[in-house]
Amino acid sequence: MAEPSSQPIERFFCHNAACPDHGKRGHGNLYFRGWSGRDQKIRRVYCRTCKESHSERKGTALERSRLPPDKAVSILDHVREGVGVRATSRLTGVARDTVSRYIALAGDQAEGLHDELVAFPPSDP
Repeated sequence: MAEPSSQPIERFFCHNAACPDHGKRGHGNLYFRGWSGRDQKIRRVYCRTCKESHSERKGTALERSRLPPDKAVSILDHVREGVGVRATSRLTGVARDTVSRYIALAGDQAEGLHDELVAFPPSDP
């Protein structure tokens, strides 16, 4: 999983449901404008259409994460490999509740991605 700050602007979309360009990737309405986070390493995404901005992590399992990105990704990698919550907690050095929270966040993200990808099913021949 790539760290969010390495993603090109074409991968993002406006999260404002009231924006006419909401959900449109690579539409040309977005650009990076400033930084956020404790170390100022998280880019802000600005929409020219609705004039709102959000974190590049908005809508991802790393949204509002206080863990270093590599630790959060490590948690999700362990879970993806079928490692249990307690073992993942022990291996990554985080609390069981933290592992459970990341599982829930990743599940919500996966559900949203699934809904986006199957919104237009292939046509029957």
